[in-house]
Amino acid sequence: MADRHSLKEPRPAAPEPEPLTRSCIDVHAHMELVTESEPDSPQIRELLDAAARAGIDRVVQVGYSAEQSKWGVKCAESFPGRVLAAVALHPNEAPVVADLEGDLAIIEELARHPRVRAIGETGLDFFRTEPELRDKQAYSFRRHIALAKEVDKALVIHDRNAHRAVLDTLLDVGAPKSTIFHCYSGDAEMARECIAAGYVLSFAGTVTFKNAPELREAAKLVPIDQLLLETDSPFLAPMPHRGALNTPAQVANIARFIADLRGESVDYICDRVTENALRLFGSFD
Repeated sequence: MADRHSLKEPRPAAPEPEPLTRSCIDVHAHMELVTESEPDSPQIRELLDAAARAGIDRVVQVGYSAEQSKWGVKCAESFPGRVLAAVALHPNEAPVVADLEGDLAIIEELARHPRVRAIGETGLDFFRTEPELRDKQAYSFRRHIALAKEVDKALVIHDRNAHRAVLDTLLDVGAPKSTIFHCYSGDAEMARECIAAGYVLSFAGTVTFKNAPELREAAKLVPIDQLLLETDSPFLAPMPHRGALNTPAQVANIARFIADLRGESVDYICDRVTENALRLFGSFD
């Protein structure tokens, strides 16, 4: 289902990682962009099977548009025990859709589905959204925050070049009790502010990039009970495969990198981030 969020051109897939000895969860993936297939397709099953071979036995499929969020719910229905869904309008999507209120109504309806466990990804993006559209973006973010609190589900935040505005919005309207910064992109100072507020920081393949020393400093200081791992697949494959097609299996490489960075065992990282994911999203069964 190619759309404005799709990869611009095909990429070779990153090689399957060496299997972990403990299972782990990819808490943020866009599997339809990896396979461009139906939510119950053999391609999705093989993607999940490849992840399981690496030790990544569960995936949270994350929404960015009304139609794609419907896809995610169907995927979660099709693969009980393996997939849960999050639903939302992406901050780059919300300002440009033809009918924002209509799409928000769809998200609000989907949010009540039993296999939807988070509202996301929503937030602010001052990199791709021009200033004259940011009021709509901010309005959508606030609507998603209110929805997360109404349905008592986690909020998954996309924050790009908008750190202060995101944090100030959460302070202004009040953050849901479970608030996750997806693909955390701030520095150690911002991480300390998030930690103090009780937010959860989820790290993707970007933490492995050579040009991300501030991100690594942030990853070192996050308390283990506020840490998650994700791929954001098909984007952001970890080193040494940067630029390749990313898949949920690559959480194995991210887990090894984070463990080495923090001086902790890979098994410990896997066990604890799995506990965190289950606490935030609930059972996959």
